[in-house]
Amino acid sequence: MTELKKVIEDIWENRATLAADDTEANQAIYDAVALLDAGTARVAERDESGTVVVHQWLKQAILLYFKQSQMATIELAPFEYADKIPLKANYAEAGVRVVPGASARFGSFLDRGVVMMPSYVNIGARVGANTMVDTWATVGSCAQIGENVHLSGGVGIGGVLEPPQAAPVMVGDESFIGSRCIVAEGAQIGDGVVLGAGCILTGSVPVIDAESGEEIGRGTVPSWCVAISATRPRSYAGGEFGLPCVLVVKRLTEGERHDKAKLNDVLRQHGATV
Repeated sequence: MTELKKVIEDIWENRATLAADDTEANQAIYDAVALLDAGTARVAERDESGTVVVHQWLKQAILLYFKQSQMATIELAPFEYADKIPLKANYAEAGVRVVPGASARFGSFLDRGVVMMPSYVNIGARVGANTMVDTWATVGSCAQIGENVHLSGGVGIGGVLEPPQAAPVMVGDESFIGSRCIVAEGAQIGDGVVLGAGCILTGSVPVIDAESGEEIGRGTVPSWCVAISATRPRSYAGGEFGLPCVLVVKRLTEGERHDKAKLNDVLRQHGATV
């Protein structure tokens, strides 16, 4: 992989003069994307300190794959598509359940036990074992979703391809992302998080502790907590307006399973739902 990394970096540096029919370069680019597709490599991961490490050469490979690939007709009767990137295949062999209406692009990875309702997973994304991608949920390019996660109906996980060094969205293991949540712009969600329905979390959205009123950070929800959508007032020349924030309303003990009935009680206390 070290050798392939160097090849991709060299191709990237000379991409302006890269010919469409450069078979050697195209094979190297394909080989890199195939590593993502098989789960052998991943665009980003957390190191032992919890810091997100981005393997930008793999992002470069994806961008080069788009550049070099040619448009083609994809026929899946009775449907027809026109795209540069083929779809994933061999789901049964991979131990993945894919309901009609769902699709995942080549270069994404779905671990064993993943269930895709009519939904979409883009190139470079990784979805961990036993995770549910529910109806009309989307997992954007290079997003990293953990194991035993539930992405509820209509959840939008944003993609980040450019710049190559930018960190993608990361959702930790055992998390529950409520219906119609938007998580984008490199936002980070820890392990065991319950994110109430309709939350908007981007890299710049404040995350606030409901008990203290203190801002925990921007764009990062800490592990093992329940968080809901909220607003906080800001004054402008034209008046006072409520800007979105995410409010941490309960801390969970590490490893605590999400009891749906208890969660509903907690969220109802704050006028929220899952």
